[in-house]
Amino acid sequence: MRIAVFGVGGAGGRFGAFLARAGEETVFIARGAHLSAIREHGLVVETPEGELRVRPAMATDDPARAGTVDVVVLGVKSWQVPGTARALTPLLGPDTFVVPLQNGVEAADEVAAEIGEARVLGGLCRTLSFLVAPGRIRSLGQVHSVDFGERDNRRSERVSRLLRIFEAAGIRASVPSDIHAALWQKFLFVVPVGGVGAVAQEPIGVLRSKPESRRRIFEAMREIQALGRARQVPLPEGSAEKAMEFLDSLAADGTSSLQRDISEGRPSELEAWNGAVVRLGRAAGVPTPVHAEIYGRLLPLERRARVAAGLPD
Repeated sequence: MRIAVFGVGGAGGRFGAFLARAGEETVFIARGAHLSAIREHGLVVETPEGELRVRPAMATDDPARAGTVDVVVLGVKSWQVPGTARALTPLLGPDTFVVPLQNGVEAADEVAAEIGEARVLGGLCRTLSFLVAPGRIRSLGQVHSVDFGERDNRRSERVSRLLRIFEAAGIRASVPSDIHAALWQKFLFVVPVGGVGAVAQEPIGVLRSKPESRRRIFEAMREIQALGRARQVPLPEGSAEKAMEFLDSLAADGTSSLQRDISEGRPSELEAWNGAVVRLGRAAGVPTPVHAEIYGRLLPLERRARVAAGLPD
């Protein structure tokens, strides 16, 4: 299978490296110093088991040079999704499909709006992986997995084939019975932890051990649980409680991508995380005061980062 990893950051890079190591014809679409380092030295992933170094079949910043592929694994930031979706055209053959791995619950809709509903799966990943230098990714702990599925939840041949490929590459992957519920379950976890962490600027071990931050995370999870149910998402009972149990299992020194971007002055996924909760909550008539507070505190930092990066405010 010919696979394009569009966006070779922490998530895309980690899973793309495993696919390349397994012998899949993997194309990395990256840019800048990161791309140069991959071309010169390969991509290095630091894991608790040791370093993994791979050289993809191709590394480029131009999708037109890559040619058509069987599947695109979309690893860009959520705010980059609409523009990236418009750039996918050179990669699309008659049967090419896209697996978005963004945090949030709107990426698949945004991609489908550009290239058509039939080409897009629902997808998500779980990983504590991030860039530490051009061409180098660090992965913490053992929580690294990918879920994907058709958006109507049927079990298609392309989903089954991709699952076999991921599993053969040593990637923990699954096809949930309801991909929308799976997306919202992750949303319920990562957005509260990311938002509270970005405000507090503390790692996961501190956030879960301090009563105030732990309480705020749980309250924020309950807001998303109420919002999901108002939108007819079949979230299981006790989703917030199970998410807190998952939080307690993670590496203590882990941080979210939102927290890292905010702290380092980069444009972040704030609008697709806490901002989306506030916006969707308002539309559904569901109060989201914890997320509104987080969003209000982080928005000035986000606007400053976007202006510094030359992006629309």
